[in-house]
Amino acid sequence: MDYIDYNVSQIAREFGLSGTNLGRQLRTHYPEVLEFRERARQRLGLDDGLPRCTRLWCKEQYAEAVEMLQADRYITVQDAAERCNVSYSGLEQHLIFYHKELVENRIKIRKQALKQQCKGKITGRGTLHAPTPEIVGKYAEALHLYRTTPMSARKTAKQTGVSIKGFYEYLQTWHKDLVCGRKGIPYEEGKPVDWSSVRRYNPATAAKYAEAIARLKEGGLSTAKVAAEFGLHPECFRQYLKEHEPELYARQGMVKTESGRSMANHSMGKYKEALHLYATTTESVKSLARRFGFNDCSFGQFIKRHFPELHEQHQKLVQQTKKTD
Repeated sequence: MDYIDYNVSQIAREFGLSGTNLGRQLRTHYPEVLEFRERARQRLGLDDGLPRCTRLWCKEQYAEAVEMLQADRYITVQDAAERCNVSYSGLEQHLIFYHKELVENRIKIRKQALKQQCKGKITGRGTLHAPTPEIVGKYAEALHLYRTTPMSARKTAKQTGVSIKGFYEYLQTWHKDLVCGRKGIPYEEGKPVDWSSVRRYNPATAAKYAEAIARLKEGGLSTAKVAAEFGLHPECFRQYLKEHEPELYARQGMVKTESGRSMANHSMGKYKEALHLYATTTESVKSLARRFGFNDCSFGQFIKRHFPELHEQHQKLVQQTKKTD
């Protein structure tokens, strides 16, 4: 109150300070002091003849930038100042002193966005979480191929001439939904992805085996013959079927016996003649196995597993022959 009749510039000179800098310090950090002084001076009837509130020329100078900040919450004060060709520090001071509600709302929005990084949404820094136009243009062709073809990310990057590591990072950062979609993993923006919950699935591999699988489903050919027809490695093809087409893998090459049991088709062809002799003669399993060149234990187990009635029939035939003799 000892200096209530002094203006800010006079007080600054009293203490050897710059009036402009002291006024800026008060407006930025101690606005309540200025408000108190205004109320006290009006109550005491003190008038220094200086204009109050926003000066007309100042209001006009920052009007466009203020409208831009009110309309677009994603734009920063610095960007608004650059677009409107005004001073950044001047605009910041103007907002703090004359547009407190706007500043408070923007601070509130930033606080709500802390530790949240959702594509196309504001971040705690007040900027938009999105790739720059340069990055988008750089990977546009690679992204188009990745989205519309079954090519892997590595092959796509090589074909379009971009960095493989950079393209991987671009996909993981901005297009994780496409990566998860390829692997069949549920994805929700802003939530962590459990990569171990679902088996990884490569569309390029699926496309590689698609025609062979369709041919195999038509029936009549073994897995090895279909693999040879399409130039595939038979063991790799079988492994893929086992992982991604388990039902087809389970029934491939299987036939139904008269008793309703399932057995491999090639086994039936291999043992067919020996089975006929086993059912109609007294020749032993070991003797038949040696004659046809296969393992006697495997042949015996095959009979017991798939044709137990032949085993009983053979035993009866052997006993009848012994009685006759």
